[in-house]
Amino acid sequence: MNLILFGPPGAGKGTQAQRLVAERGIPQISTGDILRANRREGTALGKKAQVFMDEGLLVPDELIIEMIDARLSESDCQTGYILDGFPRTVSQAEALDGILQSRGGSIDKVVVLQVPADAIVGRIVGRRACQDCGAAYHLEFNTPKASGVCDSCGGSLYQRADDTEDKVRVRLTEYDRSTAPVAAYYGEQGVVREIDGLGSMTEIFGRLLAAIED
Repeated sequence: MNLILFGPPGAGKGTQAQRLVAERGIPQISTGDILRANRREGTALGKKAQVFMDEGLLVPDELIIEMIDARLSESDCQTGYILDGFPRTVSQAEALDGILQSRGGSIDKVVVLQVPADAIVGRIVGRRACQDCGAAYHLEFNTPKASGVCDSCGGSLYQRADDTEDKVRVRLTEYDRSTAPVAAYYGEQGVVREIDGLGSMTEIFGRLLAAIED
């Protein structure tokens, strides 16, 4: 099954995608992870994307599409996948349709996680990550045992440059302008299901499974 998890930044797409990976045995494809890997490795695409991400803006379509196209061609995607954070614009959705049609595939379901803006800000601003192993924490929901120190490897925790409140608000504004219309695009194909993105991870996951099986 080819799935898209859709919603604003910080809606919980990545967390729920990981649970789906364990449940369904298909890979999660996250543009955020792909972009961060390119930035960390200093690739040409990563350097271009860095400028936009530091300002809290969406990375241009051509950069994202090039990475997604390459990822979908890998062997672990042949029985299905979970797209997390892509497509973010209607033009990206159209490009994805073109890629899939050329391979005889399509998107089976688009699940939209609905989360209010203020809740999104709280989730993102409180995020921290280990600079050594990449382990994720949150100042409210998943605090490390020692402040600023990774439980796993002892590395220092940091806040990503685009996780400040001002930049989160910019990203939400951009989401409303450019990304929300993607739901309408897939709605015309009859594959969209909306679920409440508030509650415990288990509660949200139950709604997600029900939406997929609908």
